[in-house]
Amino acid sequence: MMDEKIQDRAKITIRATVQAPVEKIWEYWTEPEHIKKWNSASEDWHTTAAENDLRVGGAFLSRMEAKNSSFGFDFSGIYDEIKPNEVIAYTLGDGRKVRSTFLGKGIRTDITTVFEAETENSLELQQEGWQSILDHFKRYTEENYFDKLVPHLWYDKEAREAAEFYISLFDDSELLDARAIKDTPSGDAEAVSFLLAGQRFEAISGGPIFQFNPSVSLMVACYSKAEVNAKWEALSDGGTALMPLDEYDFNKWYGWVQDRFGLSWQLMLMSEDQVNQKITPCLLFSDEACGKAEEAMRFYAEIFQDSSIGFISRYENQEVITPKAKINYGAFTLSGMNLVAMDNGYDVDFSFNEAFSFIVYCKDQQEINYFWDKLSAVPEAEECGWIKDRFGLSWQILPLIFVDMLKEGKDEKYQRMVQALLRMKKLDIKALQKAYDGE
Repeated sequence: MMDEKIQDRAKITIRATVQAPVEKIWEYWTEPEHIKKWNSASEDWHTTAAENDLRVGGAFLSRMEAKNSSFGFDFSGIYDEIKPNEVIAYTLGDGRKVRSTFLGKGIRTDITTVFEAETENSLELQQEGWQSILDHFKRYTEENYFDKLVPHLWYDKEAREAAEFYISLFDDSELLDARAIKDTPSGDAEAVSFLLAGQRFEAISGGPIFQFNPSVSLMVACYSKAEVNAKWEALSDGGTALMPLDEYDFNKWYGWVQDRFGLSWQLMLMSEDQVNQKITPCLLFSDEACGKAEEAMRFYAEIFQDSSIGFISRYENQEVITPKAKINYGAFTLSGMNLVAMDNGYDVDFSFNEAFSFIVYCKDQQEINYFWDKLSAVPEAEECGWIKDRFGLSWQILPLIFVDMLKEGKDEKYQRMVQALLRMKKLDIKALQKAYDGE
């Protein structure tokens, strides 16, 4: 009789797509220090302890308790199948079977869990509870893995063309999403998300409002002279050489080129053991911002967590044309992203503009308020989540939920949210969510 009951148990399926590679998903799913942070169905509950012997025949246990200490229970089982980055299957203490599969798709992972239902609660209630836990895992993973800072590129009409061109030049690169945005102040636009060498970039075809200049460039670490040459040939086709490809005192094979879309690239020969980030944004402090590179580095490092100041090299006397320039190279890290800052040694009339900005993804309204207050220094530049800091650099302060809306929402939902966004200066997460939901 018991075997028949077990055989007749209903099976429930829950799913989620998480913006993180499957290796990171596996780490967060299986390691106890992470399990304790995401394993709950509501804010009233938490996991106070977790143990995990991740092998066939091994046991796991999570102690789940109400935060008011009114109730608690142990969630435990024995593993039946383990395929790293692919499958986890186990049997619960009451004999029910659970199987989770993980399908990695570059930066995204599809998770599907199928579990046998118990008989005390309705199937709908069980599905809702398990889905809530999976959704909590998704939020936790994306908040902790997803890049806090993402470079954003503004094109006239060529965002997708440029992204596909850049993707062709780098390994571990792909187009993540392309979405039309209707009825913006500059007309219809297209937002594009893509990976270059495993790093996330965003771009927009927003009209001929802003143009790139060398104040921000992308430094690329190349591991052979042949790689430098190949990328130089591709990027210089239809572009302009700013510093010819050659041997210099500071690098054995280097060139600075502006591609046919206007974006600047610095290509340099380096050994792989010197590099932990293939593409590094470089900020060239020019015109009125010249001489403020070191000040800016320290200002940004105080604002962002997981930040530090690295190597700084200063100009020698009479090495530069403008006496305002102070440092010729400064390495720093903001929220795990490596950047470079330089003062421009030449008198030029260009500086930072909105063509190259940085998105700051925020997990909640409190974070949006924090970064807005810390970075915004030009009130007239505040629009649609955009701000300018005191050095003229542009930032977009966006909620992380925006990524989910872009990725998962139907077009009409997304367009409603965008129209609400276009009426705002600092973004209001609750108002965006209401617009998205049609409230």
